[in-house]
Amino acid sequence: MELYLLETFLEVATERSFSRAAENLHRTQPAVSLAIQRLENELGESLLDRSGRDLLLTDAGRLVLDYARRFQNLERDLLNALAELRDKAAGRLIIGANESTALYLFEHIQQYRRRYPRVKVQVRRCLSSRIPAQLIDGDLELGVISYDPGDDRLLATVIYTDHLAFVVSPRHRFARRKSVSITELGMETFIAHSVVSPYREIVLKEFQRHKVPLNMDVEMPTIETIRRMVQRNEGVAFLPRMCVEQELRQRTLCEVQVRELASIQRPIRLVYPARRALSHAAQAFVELVAEARPR
Repeated sequence: MELYLLETFLEVATERSFSRAAENLHRTQPAVSLAIQRLENELGESLLDRSGRDLLLTDAGRLVLDYARRFQNLERDLLNALAELRDKAAGRLIIGANESTALYLFEHIQQYRRRYPRVKVQVRRCLSSRIPAQLIDGDLELGVISYDPGDDRLLATVIYTDHLAFVVSPRHRFARRKSVSITELGMETFIAHSVVSPYREIVLKEFQRHKVPLNMDVEMPTIETIRRMVQRNEGVAFLPRMCVEQELRQRTLCEVQVRELASIQRPIRLVYPARRALSHAAQAFVELVAEARPR
């Protein structure tokens, strides 16, 4: 069996589309379809259910997908190992992060690139809740999350301590206030993130504890869209302060302390496997982050 057949299947299974897979692989759609048919013939199993509108994996397809991912990870490890044999500063660094946690990597990546300019750095956008599993499965070497993974198969280092900022438009009635009580927020419209996070649950419980309604009438898919809605005075929001620092400096948003939530911190953790050797590139990044931590 040729590895490119598994690579093609992995792309089709991931995208659930022959056309998108062909575009990603820089091949024609007929060539991709032919590769999948050839793989199915070699294995003697149907891997895709093509009867419906959407491509679905058969039981055999799910099994092959798992092995295809392992082959991809082994190929990546082989290429990294060979690159490191040729040059200790070469290789590839892949870090999993979501939209907000990626921001905490900027300074570290800047320093890392200056020290190891030949290492290719990829920050892969991932669901924060999936990062621990991806690290354990070998799909990622490093990840950045805002919660304790609670798994002895992973090591975690706090790289930054942030907090949730309650932000309002400069035109909002609270804009000139330094602080408010949570009891004053019962009539506010909150612009919420559509992806559930541990900090959303903390805020919900605090509102429930004080018997204050939390009106999340609008949910948006990204922090950027939430920022813009708040700037237009369509509502208020709790956002990681790092994500709104520029807007606060420019006074396009205002931060108001909610006294009952002032003690809630948001530690940002660099997470990596405890029982698997890291590549030279990943180990060098872990060491650089450790150097940058305040003593």
